[in-house]
Amino acid sequence: MLVLGLETSTKRSSIALVDENGVVASAALGVPRRHGEFVAPAIRFCLDQAGVGFDRVHGIAVGLGPGLYTGLRVGIATAQSLAAARQLPAVGLCGLDVLAFRERYVRRLICAAIDARRGELYWAFYRSAPGGVQRIGEIELGTSERLAAEIEEQGEECLVVGDGGLTAAAELRAVGAEVSGPDNAWPDAEELAELAVPRFIREETVTAVELQPIYLRQADARIGWQERGRLRGGEAV
Repeated sequence: MLVLGLETSTKRSSIALVDENGVVASAALGVPRRHGEFVAPAIRFCLDQAGVGFDRVHGIAVGLGPGLYTGLRVGIATAQSLAAARQLPAVGLCGLDVLAFRERYVRRLICAAIDARRGELYWAFYRSAPGGVQRIGEIELGTSERLAAEIEEQGEECLVVGDGGLTAAAELRAVGAEVSGPDNAWPDAEELAELAVPRFIREETVTAVELQPIYLRQADARIGWQERGRLRGGEAV
């Protein structure tokens, strides 16, 4: 089974082809506001590196956010188009879940945090579980001060991953949290697709139209896709 993964919900875009044995091919770009220019050529690059045509792809996995509005829509719109055109099953995953999955062997409380701009962060808490991680509670949006207070209330060792942790590193370390470095700053298509493969095997999939972004800001949710005009890349407004 070959799965195409797309992750464009942050300033870093990535594409990967993954099967049951691991990563077959991948590409990433860390330049902000270039999601729309990167995705299609990166998909072609991965297919060429793997030596296969798109007819060999069995499913599409895509990051649903939360994250930067336009970059998020680039990935989801591409996934919807490919899945609909080829009648492929799809899996959508939360970027915070993907970040936490990378740290699935950690025996501490895990907090995945993404920079939401406007002085806020998206975050969620996780614990290691058989086969991966389990999210504790809801995805939240708030200030770094609020996140620091929540970590302090937990009263236990906590590892923070994601660029949100780097943004608020001083405040989080002040309450005893360990903040992971830049290598764990953004969700990646490789982990996203690897996390999705078992769902395709179990047929826990959705159709193209069922792929919907995770919005925590009502203002963002009300912005019409057509009103955004030409795709410009991932800047939140």
